[in-house]
Amino acid sequence: MLAMFMNAIEGTIVSTAMPAIVSDLGGFSLYSWVFSSYLLMNAVTVLIYGKLSDLFGRKPILIFGIIVFLIGSILCGFAHTMNQLIIYRFIQGFGAGAVAPVASTIIGDIYEKKERAKVQGYLSSVWGISAVMGPALGGLLVQTLTWRLVFWINIPLGILSMIGLVLFLHENVSKKKPEIDYGGAALLTAGISAVMIILVEGGVHWQWGSWKIIILLVFALLALFLFVRQERNFPEPMMPFEIWKEKSILLANLVSLTTGIMIIGLSSYLPAFVQGVMEKSPTVAGFTLTSMSIGWPIASALSGRLLAKIGFKYTSIIGGVSLIAGSAILVLMKASFGPLVAASGTFLIGIGMGLTSTSFIVLIQNTVEWERRGIATASNLFMRNLGNTVGAALLGGIMNGTLQTYLHHHSERKSLTIDDANSLLNARERLQIPDKLRHILQEGLTISLHHVYLIVLLFAAVSLALLLLLPKSHKID
Repeated sequence: MLAMFMNAIEGTIVSTAMPAIVSDLGGFSLYSWVFSSYLLMNAVTVLIYGKLSDLFGRKPILIFGIIVFLIGSILCGFAHTMNQLIIYRFIQGFGAGAVAPVASTIIGDIYEKKERAKVQGYLSSVWGISAVMGPALGGLLVQTLTWRLVFWINIPLGILSMIGLVLFLHENVSKKKPEIDYGGAALLTAGISAVMIILVEGGVHWQWGSWKIIILLVFALLALFLFVRQERNFPEPMMPFEIWKEKSILLANLVSLTTGIMIIGLSSYLPAFVQGVMEKSPTVAGFTLTSMSIGWPIASALSGRLLAKIGFKYTSIIGGVSLIAGSAILVLMKASFGPLVAASGTFLIGIGMGLTSTSFIVLIQNTVEWERRGIATASNLFMRNLGNTVGAALLGGIMNGTLQTYLHHHSERKSLTIDDANSLLNARERLQIPDKLRHILQEGLTISLHHVYLIVLLFAAVSLALLLLLPKSHKID
C-alpha cells in the first residue's frame, strides 16, 4: 500500500507541476515527451516484472523496482533542461513498471477469492486517496518552493515501503531455472517506441507522408510481428497469449487500453487549460484533478459490494456510462465555465475508472492460477500503461498539430510558434503578452485541447461498447 501511495503521488503531482516545469525549462513542444518517456518504460517493463515475479517471487522484484524508481526521481529533481528531464523520466519509468502489477499480485497471493474483491478495492482506494494529495501538494510546492520537490517527495515513501516489505512480506517460491524472454522485451520496446515517435512527431515536425514516417511505420510493424512470433515460440513468454483466449480477460484488457488513453489525456493536459486559458493558479489546476482522485477511491470501495451483488459485467457497465458522462462535460467545457465544471467531469471519470479497474483485476486473478497470476495481472496493467503511452503520444501530437496549424493561420507574419504557449503557463509572463497575441494563444490552446477531449470521448464510447460485450458475469461467492 505504501508502494502504491508512491505511485499515485507520482501520477498526479507531476501533471500539476508540468506547466511550471515547462515555464522554467522551456520546450513546450516537448511537453508530451515528459509523459511519454516515463510511460513507455513503464508499459514495456510491467510485463517483464510480472513474469520475473512469477519466477523469483514478488518481494525482490518489487524492491528492485522501487530502488530504480527512486534513483530516477532524484535525477529528475536535478534536471536543468527538458532533454535531461526526459532522459531521467526513462529511468524513473523503468523502476515504476514493477510497482502496480507486483503490489496488486501480492494481494491476489495473500487473500482468498472471497476477500480479493474487497481488498483490491481497498488497495485501489488507497491509490486514489493518496492521489488526492498529489495535485494540491504539487500546486503548493510549485507556488511556495520549487517544482523539483515534486520528484524528491517520493524518496521517504519509497524507503518506508521497502522497509515494510523486508520486515513483513514472507513468501515461499519454488526454485526453478528461469527462462527470461529478453528478445520479446526488446522487440516490444522497439515497436512501441517507433509508434510513439510517429504519433508525437507526425504532422508537427515531420509530414505524415515523409520517408521518416514511412520507415518508422515499417519498422514498428516488423518489430511487432516478430514480437508476436517470438511469444508464440518462446517457452516462457513475457506475454502468454493463451490467457487472452478467455473472452472476459480479452475484453477487460482492451478496455484497459482505451481507458489508459483517456486518463493520460485528462491528467496531462487539463492543468495546461486551467492555468493557460482559465488563468487560474497551479493549486486550482491541481484541484480539478483531485476530484478524479476522490471519485476513484469511492467507486473502488463500492465495487467490492457491487461485484458481489450484480457481478462483473453490470459493475463495469455502470463505470463505462460514468466515463462517457465525464468526457462529455470536458468536451463541452469553455474557459468561462470555471474549474468547478472541469472538476465535475474528472470526478465522473474517476468513478468510472474505480469501478472498471477493480472489477478487471479481481476477474483476472480469479481466472488464473498462482503461476500465471503475476503475468496475468501485469497484462491488464500493461494494456492500461500502453494506453497511457500511446495516448500521451497521440493526444500530444493532436494538440501540437492543431495548435501549430491555428497559430500559422492566425498570427501576424506567422511569428507565433508552439513554444510561445510557454508564456501562458506563467502568470507574470502572461501579463506581459500583448492582449491580441494572448488571445490568439489562448484561443489556439482552447481549440487544440477541445480536439484532445473529443478523442477522449470517442475512447469512452469504445470502452462502453466493449463492456457491453462482456459475458453475463457470475457474482463472487
